[in-house]
Amino acid sequence: MAGVGFTLRRLYLSAYNWTVFYGWAQVLYCSIMALRGSGHEAVYGAVERPLLFAQTAAIMEILHGIVVMFKGLVRSPISVTLPQIGSRLFLMWGVLWSFPEMLAWFHDSIETSVLQTQSHILVTSLVISFSITEIIRYSFFGMKEALGFTPSWLLWLRYSTFFVMYPTGITSEASEKYCLRIPNKWNFSFDYMYGSILVLAVYVPGIPHLYTHMLKQRKKALFKAKTA
Repeated sequence: MAGVGFTLRRLYLSAYNWTVFYGWAQVLYCSIMALRGSGHEAVYGAVERPLLFAQTAAIMEILHGIVVMFKGLVRSPISVTLPQIGSRLFLMWGVLWSFPEMLAWFHDSIETSVLQTQSHILVTSLVISFSITEIIRYSFFGMKEALGFTPSWLLWLRYSTFFVMYPTGITSEASEKYCLRIPNKWNFSFDYMYGSILVLAVYVPGIPHLYTHMLKQRKKALFKAKTA
C-alpha cells in the first residue's frame, strides 16, 4: 500500500507540474510574440487566459503545503508559499483582470486621468519575469517527479535565477499604484494604495524569509549535487 501511495503521489505531482509548466510556457511564448509584433501594450491581452490559468493553478501548492503539515506531500513550507502566491493572485485577479482601466489620482494636483493598466510596460516585465521563473521551477520539479533526477544545468538555474527574477517581479508588482474613484461606470471605489499597503503588510516582511529560504535551499542543493 505504501508503494502504491508513493507511486500515485509521484504521478499526481508530475502531471501537476508539467501541466502548469505548459501554461507558463504559453505565457512566455505569447509574450515574446506580442512584444515583437505589437509592442508591450499588446502583451497582457495576448497572455491573459494562460496567465490566469497558470497562476490560479498555484492555489494547489497552498493545499500541498497544508497537506505537508499532516502527511508530507511536498517539502515547500506554507510560510513561503502562502504570501508569494497570495500576492500574485491579488495582483492578477484583484487588479489586472478586475480593473483593466483605472483612474490614477495625482495627490499633488486635482488632475485625474484614465490609465490602461493592462498595457503598462511594468505588466510586461512582470509577466516575463514570472514566466521565466515558473518555467524553470515547474520543469525542475516535473522532471524530478517523473524521472527521479534533474540535469545539473536545470538544478543550477532553479537555485540561481531568483537572484535576478525575484527583484524584477517584486519591483513590477510594487510599482502598479493605481486607484479607482467614484464617479465611474462601475459605481465602485477602490484605492489601490490602501489595498497595496494591506498586501505589502503581509508580503514585504516575507521577502527576507523567502530569500533566506531560497539561499539555504540553493546551498544545500548545489552542495549535494557537487558531492554526489
